[in-house]
Amino acid sequence: MLRNVQKNAELAMKAVDTVSDKIYDDALALQLSRQSLKYSELRNQAAGRLLSAHIEPAKANVVEGMMVAGGLHTGTLFNTSTSHIAELVIQESSKKISKLCQSLHKYENAGEEALEIAREFMDFEEQNIRQLRKFL
Repeated sequence: MLRNVQKNAELAMKAVDTVSDKIYDDALALQLSRQSLKYSELRNQAAGRLLSAHIEPAKANVVEGMMVAGGLHTGTLFNTSTSHIAELVIQESSKKISKLCQSLHKYENAGEEALEIAREFMDFEEQNIRQLRKFL
C-alpha cells in the first residue's frame, strides 16, 4: 500500500512539473505548486515508513512517468488555457483516486498506518479536485 502511495505521489509531481511551464494563471500555478509540495510530503512519508520497516521503497517507473508526461503534453499541444489545464489535472487526480481505492480493497490488511496514509492521499486528491474546479 505504501509503495502505491509513493508511486502515485511521484506521478502526481511529474504531472504538475509537466504542465507548470504552460500555466499563465498565477492562481492556478500557486495551487499546483502547493499540491506538488504536499505530494512530496506524502511520498516522503510513505517512503520513510517503508524504510523504517526495512522495506525498500518503490523504484520510479520511468515508463509510467513518460506516459503521464506524454499524455499531458499531447493534451496541451493546442490548448493551454487555464480551464483546460485544470481539467487535465483533475482527470489525473481522478485516476489516482481510482488506483488507490483499488489498492485499499486489495491490501485491506496492510496495517492501519499504511491505510491511514493512503486515505490521507485520497482525501488530498479529492480536495485538489474541488480546488481545481474553480478554474474550469
